[in-house]
Amino acid sequence: MKNFQEDWSRRKFITSLSGVGAALALTPQLSWAIEQLDSRVADIIAKIIGMGIDTHNHVDVPLNTAELPGPKVDLAGDMKKSGLAAICMTFAVDYQKLINPGDAYNRFINGLDAMDKILADNNMKRALNLADLNAAYKAKKPTVIQSVEGGHFLEGKIDRLGVAYNRGLRHLGLLHDNDASVPLGDVFTNPVQWGGLTAFGADVVRECNKMGILVDLSHGNNDMVNAALKVATKPVLVSHTGLDTLLGQNPFMAKMMKPRLISKEQAKIVADAGGVIGVWTHLADTPLEYAQNIRAMVDVVGANHVCIGTDTKLTAPYRSPDSNKPKPEGQDRKPDENGNQPKDGNKKEEPRVGERTNLAWKDQKDGFYPTVVDALLKTGFNESEIVKISGGNFCRIFDAATAGH
Repeated sequence: MKNFQEDWSRRKFITSLSGVGAALALTPQLSWAIEQLDSRVADIIAKIIGMGIDTHNHVDVPLNTAELPGPKVDLAGDMKKSGLAAICMTFAVDYQKLINPGDAYNRFINGLDAMDKILADNNMKRALNLADLNAAYKAKKPTVIQSVEGGHFLEGKIDRLGVAYNRGLRHLGLLHDNDASVPLGDVFTNPVQWGGLTAFGADVVRECNKMGILVDLSHGNNDMVNAALKVATKPVLVSHTGLDTLLGQNPFMAKMMKPRLISKEQAKIVADAGGVIGVWTHLADTPLEYAQNIRAMVDVVGANHVCIGTDTKLTAPYRSPDSNKPKPEGQDRKPDENGNQPKDGNKKEEPRVGERTNLAWKDQKDGFYPTVVDALLKTGFNESEIVKISGGNFCRIFDAATAGH
């Protein structure tokens, strides 16, 4: 091992790496791989460090016209720190109650406008297909796949999918916390009302498959997911969840999150249909515990059907001034791991552990992806498995959804 360390100089190791996160490869979190293992591990890191994709990452933007364009956001800087090559950049329009017809659509368009400005300011572009992802990776530039969490903006008008597609949307989460004005299906945290997938929801799945938009079934109950799988002609994603047998160490968080988790039986149904399941960072107090949660999912569905979907915020939270106003029940933001409601307004707050991608865990010193690679290696994953989980599996279904469009 001593000879290996002498031969593999720091300069040569950095030079050998490719991808967005190359400069992060020798952080303390990853240096153990060189000190403790052999050159094969260094080769693994060299191949995968720049290929990380987070399939569900929130970038907060203003959704009200009066608040546009919003504060400056260092998206490129936060991505560089994270080591991720790409994120599915998402937002939701139903955090504040949707009252008037058109509210959801207006918020959706405003959100896209705000994201256009962020991307322009950061000299970044959306990846519209796998070729775009590969080109960005080859150029060592971070990129995003535009997503929205919930089909509320459609308001029963399927032609709006065309508008969304032309604005760069390539990843649609059918559901979120609250029902759309024209519901698409049953949300797993709400009382059952729609018998799974609605007729409109089925039409949206079909149209997304025709148009070239990846369908994300997160937030759907089992009947909704199973009905959508019967309709879908392309593989689907469940971008952010975890096994319902792994509830972590915090009883409050366990109770709140359990309805949002997937059973082993249901995970197998999604995988058998060719789908991919993202494991989130919630309910894992350490990177190693997170890697073990990924291992548990892989043990159930296989390494070809698991990806990373953190459900965190890469950039700083944005609080609308309207958040100072009392919200209807069910519209408040989620409490933290101790049950405390977040503060209102745009006052500067200390980052909350678990909310930000680069502060997913207490005392996290390095960017998200190098930290996760370290944990995956320590958990016993091999090169092939890590490449698949890091981004390969997502790329496969993203290509299946968008190819030819």
